[in-house]
Amino acid sequence: MSEPSRADDDISSIGADPVAFEVFYRRHLEAVGRFVARRVDDPHLAADLTADVFLAVIESAAGYRPDRGSQIGWLYGVARNVIGDERRRAAQRLRVTGRLAGRRDLGPDDIARIEERIDAESAARRTHRALSELPEGTRTLVELVAVDGLTVAEAATVLGVSPVAARVRLHRARRLVRAVLAHPATTLA
Repeated sequence: MSEPSRADDDISSIGADPVAFEVFYRRHLEAVGRFVARRVDDPHLAADLTADVFLAVIESAAGYRPDRGSQIGWLYGVARNVIGDERRRAAQRLRVTGRLAGRRDLGPDDIARIEERIDAESAARRTHRALSELPEGTRTLVELVAVDGLTVAEAATVLGVSPVAARVRLHRARRLVRAVLAHPATTLA
């Protein structure tokens, strides 16, 4: 996927301009779908979260600032927040009801496509489980750089830290990840 030209950097209008939103959506749908599939193994939830990411984009597009990072970095930050919100809601539902509810129906082709995406990202989910021993902020930094392909500066912007702090955290994280992956039997269930 190629990053848009400088003329396309201003996406603040996508909340009010359906044509601009459609262009943005088509440009980034596959990347957002992969981002979600690396973190979720349920095709219904993956489809819902992907849609929720773009709904959140519509609501927050006016706040995007190209000088603070790339569109994909900003978009991954939005997706990360949407997934985090869903995990918190799911945990609350499980505590209250003991089961998930409210799934929407997907057609067989939709489920097959999403299951293929989830299968393709299974190695990334195993890596995420291996990274679970890292502190949350450090783990997120590693994911944004190593899994999602952001630069350290873009990941720093997503996390709201300086690029220098992100580089230091990443250096420490690499040492910790090597140690965790050296003992896979204790980190992968």
